[in-house]
Amino acid sequence: MISIKKIDHIVLRTANPKQMIAFYCDTLNCEVEREEEDLDLAQLRAGECLIDIVAVDGELGKQGCSAPTSESNNLDHFCLQIQSCDEQELIDYLKGKNIAVGKFEGRYGAEGQGRSIYINDTDGNTVELKLSE
Repeated sequence: MISIKKIDHIVLRTANPKQMIAFYCDTLNCEVEREEEDLDLAQLRAGECLIDIVAVDGELGKQGCSAPTSESNNLDHFCLQIQSCDEQELIDYLKGKNIAVGKFEGRYGAEGQGRSIYINDTDGNTVELKLSE
């Protein structure tokens, strides 16, 4: 029987891999864990999970469709659980990075109800940041 524990990784396709890597590392504090230059793939550590960044014009990227745009993303959104922090401090931090910020609301996720906020990465993918309890 299958019993899923958590999201292992997600894969984001992009026409601007350096910009995407910078966003996830410089803004959300992920770290590059491994790179496969021949595949144009970077794997970023996001807590217990990975975010794979794939260049659409690379070997792996050519196997999919065109690059996502703000009108045609490759997913609706994904949620990253983050350490609990002061909501206003997080909003101020994100605005300081010139990131448009939604408002904190109570939303249901894998660990139940909690406070979260939506932002967009450099390709327009929606990222939900959920405070851990």
